[in-house]
Formats: sequence, C-alpha cells, structure tokens
Amino acid sequence: MGIFDVYPCYNITIEKAKDMLLWDSEGNEYLDMYGGHAVISVGHSNYHFVNMLKKQIDKIAFYSNSIVIQQQQELAHRLTAISGKEWYNMFLCNSGAEANENAFKLASFHNGKKKIISFSGSFHGRTSLAVAATDDNKITAPVNENSDVVILPYNDIEALEEEFMKGGVTAVIVEAIQGVGGVQVATQRFLEKMRMLCYTYDAVMIADCVQCGCGRTGRYFALDESGVEADIYTMAKGIGFPMGGLLISPKIRAEYGMLGTTFGGSYLACTAALAVIDEIEDRELMKNAGEMGHYLVEEIKALKSDKILEVRGRGLMIGVEFNCDATPIRSRLLSMENIFVGNAKNKRIIRLLPSMTISKETCDKFVKSLKKVL
Repeated sequence: MGIFDVYPCYNITIEKAKDMLLWDSEGNEYLDMYGGHAVISVGHSNYHFVNMLKKQIDKIAFYSNSIVIQQQQELAHRLTAISGKEWYNMFLCNSGAEANENAFKLASFHNGKKKIISFSGSFHGRTSLAVAATDDNKITAPVNENSDVVILPYNDIEALEEEFMKGGVTAVIVEAIQGVGGVQVATQRFLEKMRMLCYTYDAVMIADCVQCGCGRTGRYFALDESGVEADIYTMAKGIGFPMGGLLISPKIRAEYGMLGTTFGGSYLACTAALAVIDEIEDRELMKNAGEMGHYLVEEIKALKSDKILEVRGRGLMIGVEFNCDATPIRSRLLSMENIFVGNAKNKRIIRLLPSMTISKETCDKFVKSLKKVL
C-alpha cells in the first residue's frame, strides 16, 4: 500500500529550505516563486518563526479550547490591529476551507437564510459547502452538489442584483483577487454594489482572503484596497502554519456551541501566526510586497514578448497569461532554470506567489530566466 494518488507530483524531494531557496535530496538548488500555494510569507526556515516554535514546543504543544489559551488572546489583539479591524472578533480553526465553512454557518445563524452566492473562477476549499461554492465541477462530488449555492459571473453587477432580488440570500463570498481562477481582480463598482446589496437585503458579505490575505497584496486583506468592508474575513495560507481563521463583525453575535474545533487555535499554531506578524511588522514586509510586486510586474511587461498577453494582480499575487498553454513554460522554468511557479485553472496562466521577503535581485533573476525560457 502507499499514498492515495491524487496529486500529480514532480519527482523532486526537497530536504532543506532557506528564505526563497530550496535544496533537493541530490543537492540541487531551486528558487521558490510559488511559496507552497502562498503559504510562505516570511521565507522558509525563518529564524524568528522557527525559534518561537522551538521555545513553545518545549513548554506545551496542545490543549483543548476548554481552557484559556493566552496565545489566542494575544493573536486576536495583534491580528485585528495589523488588519485595521480592531472591533472584529476572531475565531480560529484548521484550514481555509474550514474557515469558509464556518463563515457560511455564521451567516445562516445570523439571518436565518440559506442561499449562498459565489462567482465564476472561485475557489473556496474542498469541504462540503466550500466545494459547492467553488466553480470547479471536477472536484465536486454528487454529494457536494447544493441547490442553495448559486455561482454567478465574476464582476457582473446586473446578475448579482437580479439574484438578490429573488430573495433568500444568506451570504455572498468573494475573492477580491482570485487565485486558482487566474489572478482575476474584482472591480471597485462590483465590490461596492455587493456591499450595498448585502446591507439592503440583510445578507453577510464574506471576503475569502485565504490566498489574497495576510499582507500578500500590500494590504493585509486584498479587499482593503477597495475601501469596502466585509462582515467576515477568512484567512489561512499566509499564516504560515496549518491554521485558518475568521475575523467576524460585532453585528454577528456569538453563542456557546455554534462553532467548535479540536485543534484550531493551538499553542503552536498561534505561536507561528504571532511570529509571522512580528516579521511582517518589524521588516515592513507588506510595504516590500507592494513595491517588489509592482517592480516584478513592470519588468515582466518590459520583456515585450509576443507570447505574453497580460500581467495582472497586486503586490506579490501575480498572474502572467500567455497566448498558449503555459504548461511547457512552467516545466522549462523548473527543468532548465530550477524555478518553481504555480498554475491556474486556466492553463494559459502561471501564478507567482513568492515570499514577501523577495528582493529586487531575486525579481531580476526570475525575469532573466523567464526571458530565456520564452
């Protein structure tokens, strides 16, 4: 028996990592421009991150949420402060999918309704309601199909308004910048209209920031760039450890038993998240993400390759769309240049989600390699 074979894997075994570099079992060095699906915010094997976890595991690694865990209290304070959501409350769980499941549940508890609106190109997770709200039939089993989930065209204001007018909407979930969907960016008018409709029809606006959160786009949540405020923000990947979280508007009241988790908000998970916030603040990594992201986008555009159709995104969440299948480009970047990049649902797109510690020199190295491959 072996591993249940559901991942197409490169035949590479990574044994060591530091900042944006990886080394395999044969000693080959790689540049990580994908950050393990946007998980690596502050660089691989970050000293402060590792040191805090070592110290914590020497004390206690786990106890249940039946007692006060001081690290949760500190994280709630730090997380709401760095995101500018000081009046929101925090709930911790284990993954982005679980965060979105809990967000849907809270919305339905709050207003007593059932219909969820999601959008084309969306990816919200692989659990029951999260996958039903995801625009990908390949990962939706018959048991996940849910008639109370409606998937509308992304950035289509008219379709959104028409669906609200039918009634019964408990929540709208949106990625201000889609990840798997190909780094598509929501328009200002679309987000503003969504916010207004949620107010008008007593629906909950959920900002899925699992990939476009934790400072990656130059703001803590990608939605912040629009000035629109959601009722619930979900996050996970950029925390840098197996943990998910929600920031919840005070208009949604908590009651004992409505949510629960065994492992969510453990000592180790909270310690890891606190270490990431320390590094983001002390090293001004959100500022660096904004500046280096802009630089990288402009340098890729400057290649003026007839194969590149568009370069889009914000901060260090970047999509490069080609006029052909990008699979050979990804493969050659890895085999010829030892560089990891990501793909998207649209096979013509590669995604760049590097650590927020990236330097101008590393950006230049990537652009030089991309030019060579093209």
